[in-house]
Amino acid sequence: MSLSAQVSFVLVAYNEPWRADQLCQLVRELRPGMRVQPAADGHAALELCKRQVPSLLIIDGELEGLDGRQLLRELRRHGPTQRLPCVLISARTDTASVRTVLPLAPAAYLGKPYDLDDLRQRLDRLLPRSAGRAGVTTPAVADTVESFLERMRPHNRGAPLQEAVLVALQRLQGGDQDFAELEELLARDPQVTARLISVASNGAAQPAAPCLGLAQARRQLGAARSLQLVTELALQHNARLPEPRLAELAGQLGHQALRTARLASWLARQLKLDVELCFSAGLLQNIGELALLRSLQEWLDSGGALDEADLQRCLRERAAGFGSALRAQWALPLELRQVISAYYALGAGVLRREALVLNLTRLLIELPADAAPASLAGERTVRLLRIDPDLLARAPRHAVAG
Repeated sequence: MSLSAQVSFVLVAYNEPWRADQLCQLVRELRPGMRVQPAADGHAALELCKRQVPSLLIIDGELEGLDGRQLLRELRRHGPTQRLPCVLISARTDTASVRTVLPLAPAAYLGKPYDLDDLRQRLDRLLPRSAGRAGVTTPAVADTVESFLERMRPHNRGAPLQEAVLVALQRLQGGDQDFAELEELLARDPQVTARLISVASNGAAQPAAPCLGLAQARRQLGAARSLQLVTELALQHNARLPEPRLAELAGQLGHQALRTARLASWLARQLKLDVELCFSAGLLQNIGELALLRSLQEWLDSGGALDEADLQRCLRERAAGFGSALRAQWALPLELRQVISAYYALGAGVLRREALVLNLTRLLIELPADAAPASLAGERTVRLLRIDPDLLARAPRHAVAG
């Protein structure tokens, strides 16, 4: 096998999933026979390059983990990748930044947002000719929102941040924000909760017990690191949804998540169970819908169209898959994932009581307003929990505040 056949793939390491998807599609358009491999962060890209040197590397300058410059610097230290052609795309285009990068010999150094036509011409010059004929237009299957979402699902970036959190962070930077108030807002945000629990659970010095709640995660990470992570989330693309209909739905889903979390934690408190775990699971039970809305915003950003019927169908058919992919991608603790899953259905086998609480929370929320909670007495969840009917009647199933 020739050397060119062994390395006939392009590695795309880009921080914004829809941009990464656009770059992969662009390479396939220019070289229909070329394999394209995405990487979500700098460390993953470095490991892929060590295993097999690509023909070309397209790097986001602002990658998580190793940023684009650090990644390029690491690649230039090793013989097999010293001459690897790299296209670096960065938000830092000032003179000092350019001077720092030049000794690393990128094949191209482009600013954000990149010009698509200019990038197409540069890639056409850099890509191997053997993988496809340059300049020949080949018919392509028209992209659809379904195919776009299917590609995005395994590496979606999660939910947008709540508007109140974004505003509070802006005020904090200006010195006009009560930090205690910001902490309260962070505790209501599904994306913040999921991300901080993920980082705390997968850190180098993992605790003996899994991290199952935001308060525990923040204690473990410390105030400074927690705020840094939240700020990074706020700086990501589409942390705020610009499309009004998607933003409206995100607000409604955030309201529902908080209502679920508070009802679940109320029940846990009455039953002397893990209140923090139930609150976190309740807050994260619909993060799939929120993550889907963010990916739909990326679909619109890439030039796609979306009507109300498409939107509702995507929410019905794809939200669960987005939620599962996100919880696995962020490696949330298994105990937390099991309790979240129990909100929708009880599996077979032994269930921890917090999982039963989440399932009961859904039953109470979905109960018609004119129906008595006592009507749930025959449900499996209620029987397993052995709940007093009076407690069901007192449950604040319509309240968010408190």
